[in-house]
Amino acid sequence: MKSNNPVFARSEEFNRASSSAYGNQTYPAGGAAYPGYGESDPSTWGTGTPGQVDQGRMTVDSVVQKTAISIALVFVAAFATWWWIGDLTESANLGRVGLLATVGAGGAFLLSLVNSFKRVISPALVMAFAVLEGVALGAVSKLFEASYPGIVTSAVLGTFAAFAGTLTAYKVLDIKVGDKFRRGVVAGMFGMVGLGLLSLVLSFFGINTGVYGNGGIGFIFALAGLVLGVFMLILDFDYVEQGVAAGLPERESWRAAFGLTVSLVWIYTNLLRILAILRGD
Repeated sequence: MKSNNPVFARSEEFNRASSSAYGNQTYPAGGAAYPGYGESDPSTWGTGTPGQVDQGRMTVDSVVQKTAISIALVFVAAFATWWWIGDLTESANLGRVGLLATVGAGGAFLLSLVNSFKRVISPALVMAFAVLEGVALGAVSKLFEASYPGIVTSAVLGTFAAFAGTLTAYKVLDIKVGDKFRRGVVAGMFGMVGLGLLSLVLSFFGINTGVYGNGGIGFIFALAGLVLGVFMLILDFDYVEQGVAAGLPERESWRAAFGLTVSLVWIYTNLLRILAILRGD
């Protein structure tokens, strides 16, 4: 079964694992038999040998390690951007926000496309994406914090709460991801991105769709984005489970880390907007 998730669709390893996920198969990496996806219990996921993450195959430990690196780069870049912008009461510093947000978001978007469609994942490009995403988030978060003090801390805590809650539900409820669910989530993701880009283009002509506004349409759009972000996390967990069970190459941990980073950033930005709308006048 070929993946419908653009992050994983270009990976031959993930697609090979998916196509043989419903029975015990022998994979080139080691020649050993691995349990099929349908028989895998999330509570029994292997984590590799402690202190020896890189064993040639993807493990939960290797995914956690690479994701931690990616998220740390986002935080460092965001903090550096936040500090460099300075006091927003000065017009020059306010101009930095727009510049950094545009450069960071534009660069991160381009690299997200490259990383999504590369057959062989590049750790350097994943880390570059994380840095640029951090620059954009640092600038945007600085602006939101100036208008709504304390909102950034709430959004960060909410994001990690959503991650922990989704992972717990995935493991405890033993959620199985079907093909229709995958297609629906990916279609929703592309739909929201397309609608957002259309709204941005129309704004250049003075047409306000309200998608990114503080009204009812903006709130519904942000809430739908938050729910979609949680569904994206479920897809990420599903592919990590399949990858570990299939014994994929260790480098694929970077692809999983990229997917998780995208989902967390997606959740954070939508949660930030929801909190801003709720706290608005």
